[in-house]
Amino acid sequence: MKCVVAMMQHETNTFSTLSTELAAFGSGVGLKAPPSGEQAISIYGAADFAFAGMLAVARAHGADCVVPVTAYAEPSGKVDDDAFDSICKQICDAVKQGCDAVLLDLHGAMVTQSYDDGEGELLRRIREISPGIPIAVALDFHTNLTAAMVDNCNVIDGYRTYPHIDMYATGERAAQSLFHCLDYGITTRMSWQALPMMTHMIKQTPLRQPMKDIMDLAIEAVDNTAILNASVFGGFPLADIPHISLSVLAVEPSENFLGEGLVKQLCAMAWKRRHDFIFEPEPMVDSVKTAKQFETYPVVIADHGDNCGAGGNADDLSVLDEMLRQGLSSIIAGPFWDRQAVERMIACGEGNEITLTIGGNTSVPSIGQVGHSISCTGTVRKITDGRFVIKGPMQTGLEVCLGRTAILDIGAAQIVLSEERWEPYDPGCFTHAGLDPEGCRYILVKSRQHFRAGFEAIASHIVLAAGPGVCSSDYAQFDFKRLVKPMFPLDLDMTLEDRRPV
Repeated sequence: MKCVVAMMQHETNTFSTLSTELAAFGSGVGLKAPPSGEQAISIYGAADFAFAGMLAVARAHGADCVVPVTAYAEPSGKVDDDAFDSICKQICDAVKQGCDAVLLDLHGAMVTQSYDDGEGELLRRIREISPGIPIAVALDFHTNLTAAMVDNCNVIDGYRTYPHIDMYATGERAAQSLFHCLDYGITTRMSWQALPMMTHMIKQTPLRQPMKDIMDLAIEAVDNTAILNASVFGGFPLADIPHISLSVLAVEPSENFLGEGLVKQLCAMAWKRRHDFIFEPEPMVDSVKTAKQFETYPVVIADHGDNCGAGGNADDLSVLDEMLRQGLSSIIAGPFWDRQAVERMIACGEGNEITLTIGGNTSVPSIGQVGHSISCTGTVRKITDGRFVIKGPMQTGLEVCLGRTAILDIGAAQIVLSEERWEPYDPGCFTHAGLDPEGCRYILVKSRQHFRAGFEAIASHIVLAAGPGVCSSDYAQFDFKRLVKPMFPLDLDMTLEDRRPV
């Protein structure tokens, strides 16, 4: 048996000014283009990714696996058409060579210059080449589900966690369902519903209510009924596209009819709790004041407005500036994206003093944000190649490359500056450079939820800080032109009867 196993991952914030070129799909692991073949397997094949789970299941079934590409980019603006077409072509060319099944690790929130639904377009192209080819897809919890995704594959399974610590397991589940169907000649039916809800990402996590028992019921149905897969997708709200939603999907043998009832039940629960998915941030100044009052350490401060894990620039220093203004010290902060500052610090050399302006290089005109920098004098404490292996529970085993990375010691803070953007969900971004997160008072990271995977266990307290940025929690800042309305919570008094589900 021959299987095509591939990955194409990008979460697109359409309000971001950062274009996503082909190089972005390799830069996170230190490459200039996304890897393929044995190189792809050596990088992602033993890490906590759905791709690795799919690959393991296929090999366990004795399949010959072809890996045309593993493309993974940090969230940013729209994917360039050339990059999208290049990745799609690699996958489609592999399918054209002939195969018995296709296993895809996708995201579910990719927007390109020409397509609102990148994943749906890829699947459509594959089906055009081979209409009857069995396809299993693993999707991110933040998928904005579409008919094109559902209609063009046989099995879909989504992450059950946020932070995403079950990526490998999701790939396993999707692949196992597909092979089960192939082994026993089972055809599948998929039932799904998408609700017109923009759930806030801080309120989505299945670890807590209102999402927890919705996800628990979906898992229970898979464990105790003939339903093969059941997924709840919190959705990704920071995109100006028609199909933003919270959605539920069930996969079952075509002769069964349990999925539709489960989907309706879970959607009814989510809609009834819709107001519980709203997050009201406090002013950033107040959050820093709260952090200052604690007497046990470390205190993790998460700047969620400029989080590159949702498309942020990761270079606005408003929160760090406020922390310094309020007199906080013993701070470890970063990584902040500033290639020019890193270049200057490398030229200055380790152990030498430097005065420079850091951060604030990227503005976001779409929301009226002007990049905020700080000018400071400090010592170049350390220069690294930015490489480390993730040891925490999310993407475990992946060797990350931040690009060249420099540590600026300004006395009150040790500031990590890097050539690449990366959401800090593992302490390795600090420890690889000799910094000790557990020995400081304050850890400043740019993240919404994923930081909890690596930092919650060592934090005495966690404070959420609403710094400015393209991941702002204030939806009024965003000029949605293509979003289908009414949409909750932009239209707080709407009912489902006001608009058919997307």
